[in-house]
Amino acid sequence: MSDSMTTKSDEAACDINSEDTALFKTLSRLLGPLARLCLANGITFATVEEVLKRAFVQEANSLQPGAPEHGMVSRVSTATGINRREVTRLTTLKAPERATKQPLASEILARWTTDHSYRNQNGDPSKINRLGPAPSFEALAQTVTRDVHPRSMLDELIRLELVSHDKNLDQVSLTRPDFVPRCDSSQMLNFLGDNVGDHLNAAIANVLHDGNSHLEQAVFADELSAESLETIRPLVLAHWKALREDLVPAITTLIEADKLAGRAQDQRVRIGLYSFTETTTDSKTAQKSRVARRFRKPASKENPK
Repeated sequence: MSDSMTTKSDEAACDINSEDTALFKTLSRLLGPLARLCLANGITFATVEEVLKRAFVQEANSLQPGAPEHGMVSRVSTATGINRREVTRLTTLKAPERATKQPLASEILARWTTDHSYRNQNGDPSKINRLGPAPSFEALAQTVTRDVHPRSMLDELIRLELVSHDKNLDQVSLTRPDFVPRCDSSQMLNFLGDNVGDHLNAAIANVLHDGNSHLEQAVFADELSAESLETIRPLVLAHWKALREDLVPAITTLIEADKLAGRAQDQRVRIGLYSFTETTTDSKTAQKSRVARRFRKPASKENPK
């Protein structure tokens, strides 16, 4: 076989490597953590490739919502580079439904931690009676929904290790103030998709349009010590707590006002705050260099032979 022959994959790799653009650098940064997540869960590249192809087809199809249906396969194939047979197959698959409502357990915790009637003098969530008039867990659950029995909601929160139930006093207390169901990997993955997905949608909308479509800002700093990071963490948590305590009651009031006014309630919003820390590569390299210099053997005074 001649050395000049290359596969399509090789050609694509050459194109990407030769085009050292900001977009490809960004894609590498975005796909790296996703590859890590897949590998940690035993997901192979072939499975991810199928998901990616389906996403390309769906997005390409949505770019021209008013276009005639009969030319859809050709348009999508041209835009994505995926052959027509594959486009036809992928468009006949039923897309997975995306949940747009927050879990009821999350809504209960949000109100429990922000409603002043359910907090003590220190501003912390109070231990409340399971039954009876407000403030009680029964009354709290019914402010969120009347379609699910409060006892069922309590059992779910206990299963997620978010609340504890003192059976002797028949009182309920929070075990943690945030909805982080560590014992439920499916819930954690759903939150990952929802939170990071909307964050990415906001950032990409800003890049593709005027840059002001959505608020998407961050503070970055390096050259910090591990001790300094321990100082920053409680500061970030305090700001998040204050933001949540202001937003949840305000948004709840707006929802009720829209309902009373008869306005179309077809809009949604997600407001979040995140922080990420890691040891910088430069710091790791510098530390290794310092260790290497410390244990380096002294140069021989003998002349080389």
